[in-house]
Amino acid sequence: MPGPPRGHPESTVPVGRFRRLLRRADAVRDVTPGPPTPTGPRRGPAPAEEVPAAGALHDGDQRSVLDELLEADFAEPEEVAEAAAVEAAVTDAEAFGHIGPPLDRRSPFWIAMTATFGVAVAGVVIVTVYFARSILLLFGLSLFIAVGLDPVVAWLRRFMPRPVAVGVVILLGLAALAGVAELVVPVLVTQVTALVRALPHYFRQLKSSSSLVGRLNRQYHVESSLRKTLTSGSSGVASGLLGLGRAVLGALASTLVVLVLSVYLLFDLPRFKRLLYGLVPRSRRARTVLLSDQIFAKVGGYVLGNVVISVITGIGTYVWCVALGVPYPLLLAVLVAVFDLVPVVGSTVGGVVVAAVALTVSPTVAVATVGFYLAYRLLEDYLLAPRIMRRTVDVPGLVTVVATLVGGVLLGVIGALVAIPVAAAVKLLLEELAAPRLEQH
Repeated sequence: MPGPPRGHPESTVPVGRFRRLLRRADAVRDVTPGPPTPTGPRRGPAPAEEVPAAGALHDGDQRSVLDELLEADFAEPEEVAEAAAVEAAVTDAEAFGHIGPPLDRRSPFWIAMTATFGVAVAGVVIVTVYFARSILLLFGLSLFIAVGLDPVVAWLRRFMPRPVAVGVVILLGLAALAGVAELVVPVLVTQVTALVRALPHYFRQLKSSSSLVGRLNRQYHVESSLRKTLTSGSSGVASGLLGLGRAVLGALASTLVVLVLSVYLLFDLPRFKRLLYGLVPRSRRARTVLLSDQIFAKVGGYVLGNVVISVITGIGTYVWCVALGVPYPLLLAVLVAVFDLVPVVGSTVGGVVVAAVALTVSPTVAVATVGFYLAYRLLEDYLLAPRIMRRTVDVPGLVTVVATLVGGVLLGVIGALVAIPVAAAVKLLLEELAAPRLEQH
């Protein structure tokens, strides 16, 4: 709403101070040289019983009290502030005065300045995004996790306030991680130790001409390549170990950053949404809120559904390995479950790893393992995923494959992980924004 007129009785500047400013302007005019004033009587202060208007601060249409005080060498800062407050029509509702009329955006100077400033801002944004891409990537992953856990928080809000619900989700997540670590870590340590002890046996199989591994070794020279890699020099081994240590520390630091940011975003997700909605023009805000809520719901449903499918994949891998005697079943089950979080290619890569380990048992078991993962791939694509995610992510199969490949090329594993919900969001926006406009023409 427009503010009160200048000099309105709601102004927070007292009338007596207003009149003192007029007298101060007269004194400034007597001392400070300025442009000649027009002839004729000058408007004096308003009558005592009336509140003078802010327009009375001006000498005709020439100069204001604020102009005179700004050019005076002996003007006090308090007087300058008071004159500015009166001229800006400061009120309790508008602490910095009423907003003036917009500038003429059709002037050549304004157009040139706007274009130059736009190019400069675009350049700064591009450079900033490039140098901060790793941090922005971690922030995007954290937002993805927070949005994925928000449906659980929303369900718990039926029984408790949001901060308590977020705390419960965090505690449940920590308890689940602790439980998995308690069950998996001892077995993993045992099986990794057994794997290290069995390495000499595998090397003997490489040298044996009666085994399939030995025949592959003679054909592709696997053993010589391994020995050459391990004995290429102490400096190379040391640099490799140093690089491995840096990679592990970097991964741990990134994981910690993602966890901390996810917790903060999960607490402040409603405020974060309101901030984004406030940046949208008012005429588009209502529709933006509805579309954004639908996109957030799709992301949340996808994350929860993907976790459920990965757990099912891990359980199936463990049962298969135990049934066929494939070594290290729990280690392989956890590995495949983690790989399966990446859509389309995750379970396939995990199946290749399990088949390679099954090859140490027998070629028949390895071939059966490949068949098992091919069958499970079809089962996941045409039965599990449609039933679990049909209400959240409705994306055609071809779009899923293309989006996953493009996301993996652009952003690696994280890009492949978020590719499907991003594709679902783009599909929704095209259906609700682009398609209606195309139908009108």
